[in-house]
Amino acid sequence: MARWEGNTRERLERAALELFRDQGYDRTTVAQIAKHAGLTERSFYRWFTDKREVLFAGDELQACLEAGIEDVPAGTGALATLMAAFTAVPRVLRPPELLIELRGVIADNPPLRERSLIKEAMLAEVTAAALCRRGHDEQTARLATALGMAILASATRRWVLGERADFADLLAGSAADLLAVAADLPDEPE
Repeated sequence: MARWEGNTRERLERAALELFRDQGYDRTTVAQIAKHAGLTERSFYRWFTDKREVLFAGDELQACLEAGIEDVPAGTGALATLMAAFTAVPRVLRPPELLIELRGVIADNPPLRERSLIKEAMLAEVTAAALCRRGHDEQTARLATALGMAILASATRRWVLGERADFADLLAGSAADLLAVAADLPDEPE
């Protein structure tokens, strides 16, 4: 086994995705993933608690957002704070081709879709809490987080699908799209 070769985590992720794609998530075992990556099961468990975590492991995004929010100057509005923090996101994203495969595996498996939604909700909670710690009221923090996460999702999708503009420009474009949709609201309730 090639235990000491670098990029262990990435090798396990790629091996898992290949097997998930070729034989399905449910029919793939940890032993198969480790073997396909040229590693032992023990090596697998150093990085992941189970095969599901190959798709969801890592708190890099959460840490990136929390640090980014902390770095924004005091007195900045809630949504502006998030937009500034989001510019660092590409540093922690996996390569686009890997993200496309990950999304495909998740989309094909209802329990994995549920897990993905739970992770997104947890990230939103952490983000809103970080805004509250900066002095924003809870309502503002939650609304800014909901809008911000929609903008981030749109910008990330554009990045994954090949738009190679600066990520800040993708965020700005996605924010403009959101504002255009919101402008379609009637001035008064009907």
